[in-house]
Amino acid sequence: MPAGFLTILADHVPGLHRLKHLPRQLRGASPFKGDIHPTRVPLFAARSGRPTLPFPHPWNYSEPLRILETYFWGDDQLEGSEKHNRYLDVPGFAPVLVTRDPGVIRAISTGTGAKEGQFDRDTLPSIGIARATGKDSLLYANGPAWKRQKRLSTPPFGRTSLFQPEQFQEFAQTFRHTVGQRLDALHEYFQHADPPVRVSLETEIKNVMLEMLVNNFFGAEIPYEQIRERYVPALERVIDFIVSDTVMNRIGIPLRWMPAFNRRIASAKRAQAIFEQLTDSVIAPRKEGKGLWKQFKSDAPDDLLRSNIRVFLAGALEATTSYASWAISHLARNRSAQEKVFHEVKDMEDYSPESLEKATYLCQVLDETLRLTPSLYFFPRRATVDTWVETTAGDRLWIPNRTHILLDVWHANRHEDHWGVAVTGYPALEFVPERWEKITSQDRQSKDLLHFGFGHGPRFCPGKHLGQLETALVVGAFVKLFRFKAVTDENPVKAGVSTKPMDGTLVELEPRDD
Repeated sequence: MPAGFLTILADHVPGLHRLKHLPRQLRGASPFKGDIHPTRVPLFAARSGRPTLPFPHPWNYSEPLRILETYFWGDDQLEGSEKHNRYLDVPGFAPVLVTRDPGVIRAISTGTGAKEGQFDRDTLPSIGIARATGKDSLLYANGPAWKRQKRLSTPPFGRTSLFQPEQFQEFAQTFRHTVGQRLDALHEYFQHADPPVRVSLETEIKNVMLEMLVNNFFGAEIPYEQIRERYVPALERVIDFIVSDTVMNRIGIPLRWMPAFNRRIASAKRAQAIFEQLTDSVIAPRKEGKGLWKQFKSDAPDDLLRSNIRVFLAGALEATTSYASWAISHLARNRSAQEKVFHEVKDMEDYSPESLEKATYLCQVLDETLRLTPSLYFFPRRATVDTWVETTAGDRLWIPNRTHILLDVWHANRHEDHWGVAVTGYPALEFVPERWEKITSQDRQSKDLLHFGFGHGPRFCPGKHLGQLETALVVGAFVKLFRFKAVTDENPVKAGVSTKPMDGTLVELEPRDD
């Protein structure tokens, strides 16, 4: 069969597109062209010592960072673009491109959107989330459907809504009241214990973050005890199930259809039912215009909002908890940085956007947290057509249609080539907030300041401003009340839907008296 005819046939007959590239794949030729040269990763590499196979399967899905590390195993032998752009190409399947090149990450992120020919989000890694929250959400939708979801769901989360003077003052007061109650309760604990007290903070941070979103943002009135004892544990079970379901549930059976034939599924079904009750409680205040619902002008029915509400609730427990936990965890291992933050916030009473912006060192701590330990460690994309991308340096890369792309921000942000001594003055793997002061003093261009902590381009995280506000408030208030140090020197990572400190942010606390 002539190659040209095969190409035409593959483009028009479902499933036959895989045949189009089969001859090239069998020859081992690269599917990419241009100035940037991704290098091939072998599917199997016996005796190579690499951490795992370069794809998720039932025995490695709980260690996604190791899977990403596998793509760059042995990279010391490579130079330039070959070192930071790798691909897997298995005959009969679409190629997988994994990049930790900030220039390529930026170019693909910028070129992602709903227009014809742009990159879309690759929905394959988030299918488990979609089965738990619904596919008609901003997280899972693509193309024109994504644009509709964005118009429908994101206005209350935007900076213009959050930071309107009257609205912000109301929001900030309820925020501060919630955080203050939780921290005061912790402070009260010291009245009955001799400091320092050893505490794992991650669970309490989850409680605070969910309470702020549910009660302060959406205007619900759920008692803290229910948040802590009912809703947070249920959401944790749902999220744990999401991670395994993405890899294990190849048939795609929704949880509601699964028979509860074992304890794991029965527990997940109970947790999902509680998740639905929480969603009901969050939507209910919409009728009275409570919280930031008053900023929501859409006349869309409640049922049309449920999937996005579920995504926002799960995100509150994951991304913002990760962000705040990492910031406190880093400060617990850097007492000088902790004291600098304290002296900056000790007299701060007004957590307005202007006040937070003036807290320069706190902002540097938060930027460095997102650089070194981003909550979302990769962003999935997929090519919708054969397309060229171009970096700000002018280098070009041709990516074939249907290529799966993993924008590996975790390893991009931690590599010496991009963020090390030669570039920023400090080692890439060290937590050094002063790095940002140095970069700023050098008048570096904006492309050099991107840590991609909230994504980049049209599909950046819509909860960016809310997440920054919540984390700054929690971290600032915590440092203001307590001195704390880590129990261990090492700070390893665990990764699932998001990343978190392996030790659960285990610290020794004592109240401040200065």
